[in-house]
Amino acid sequence: MSARPVILLAAGGTGGHLFPAEALARELNARGLSVALATDSRVTGHVAEFPAEKIYEIPSATPSRKSLPVMAKAALTLARGFWRARGLMRKELRPAVVVGFGGYPSVPPLMAAASAGARSIIHEQNAVLGRANKFLAGHVTALATGFAEVGGVPDSVRGRMHHVGNPVRPAVLEAAKTPMPAFAAGGTLRLLAFGGSQGARVMSDIVPAAVALLSPAQRARLHVTQQARPEDLERVRARYAGMDVDATVEPFFSDLPAKIAASHLVVARSGASTVAELGVIGRPSILVPLPGSLDQDQAANAATLSAIGAAVVIPQPEFTATRLHDEIAARLADPSLLTAAADAARGAGIPDAASRLADLVMQVGGLTA
Repeated sequence: MSARPVILLAAGGTGGHLFPAEALARELNARGLSVALATDSRVTGHVAEFPAEKIYEIPSATPSRKSLPVMAKAALTLARGFWRARGLMRKELRPAVVVGFGGYPSVPPLMAAASAGARSIIHEQNAVLGRANKFLAGHVTALATGFAEVGGVPDSVRGRMHHVGNPVRPAVLEAAKTPMPAFAAGGTLRLLAFGGSQGARVMSDIVPAAVALLSPAQRARLHVTQQARPEDLERVRARYAGMDVDATVEPFFSDLPAKIAASHLVVARSGASTVAELGVIGRPSILVPLPGSLDQDQAANAATLSAIGAAVVIPQPEFTATRLHDEIAARLADPSLLTAAADAARGAGIPDAASRLADLVMQVGGLTA
């Protein structure tokens, strides 16, 4: 590692944890600090472009309460990760600050930091404190949050909370420069539908069915861009083709922020990154929180946009073709619904979240620019 102060970021598991870590890494690099990344085997093949001087693979696992043997195995893996991270901090790294981004891949490095007496921060992207961060909260110097109000935070930790927002990728900041496309009565409504990094079967089932319920004249005013799982791709494409709907259906969009910016209405899950990007770019949405989560984090995230009129939230059991048809038809009839929601979304965006989090890192670490 270089002679510059080192900030160790701990993030893995999913892009939802890696994206804000990457945004922070770029901001820290711009301030002359060195960045190292501690991550897990699930994402080590996808971090070649991560702006870190060194990348370390740390063993990690997610405990499951459904099986004692699985829980025991996960605990042993986390213990191995702790000793691996502890050894790095003793022999190779002397991080000024360790920053974790939630999920169990952040547990071994943050616990190793606590053991070594290193200053540390956890960043909670969601509107409710996740299980891993709840476990870590009592061991860190500060808790940074993506939302102003976060549920499940112990009273003993609230005095160390700092609302910074959710850092977003440079592509999102670039997309935010694009004004919302003009949409007047009788014009074409650009609809974007996606379901997270792996897609969502429910979007492939419901969105084309909702479009089918529109009148031919309404369908002629619609352009659909939709993400679909590979196994759903052909049936979704065929469904739109059979209705003569102008549609682009792909399994993955590498330029998703640009696709959001080019849309009038987004139908999506409500992961923290999606909600943050909708705010920074400023687009109306219909959000379908992922059901079944123990923390109900996506429902809490979606509620923040619903409360200010930026989104309509539909729980998955209520996400039917008829319900979605009604929402689309209402916006085709009254474009002002979209304009008002876009303004509300933009008001909730925090485009400088990476800078705010970097300020906190430097404050906690006693560092100067």
